[in-house]
Amino acid sequence: MSQDYVSYEEFMKIDLRVGYVKEAEKVKGSKKLLRLIVDLGELGTRQIIAGLGEWYSPEDLKNKYIIVVANLKPKRIFGLLSEGMLLAADSEEKPILLTVMGNVKPGTRIR
Repeated sequence: MSQDYVSYEEFMKIDLRVGYVKEAEKVKGSKKLLRLIVDLGELGTRQIIAGLGEWYSPEDLKNKYIIVVANLKPKRIFGLLSEGMLLAADSEEKPILLTVMGNVKPGTRIR
């Protein structure tokens, strides 16, 4: 398996932040999409559309700290604007959300 490397400078272009999920709900008409309202501190509040509804309920995500790609170009998903992407690890059973240990302020940069 070959490894494609990125430079440190390329990696630093990705703005990873701690986000706090203030609201979560199912997207009407979709079986797998969830609409999250995420507090990113100084960057404000963002709407993120995530395809996790097969594995997580809105209640599972509300009031959780997650890791967000904050500078991903916004994209319409199922007619809704998604303004970031949360990170999750692949697993055989379900995606495992990346989060933080301890109390971290929303918007804190991850390096």
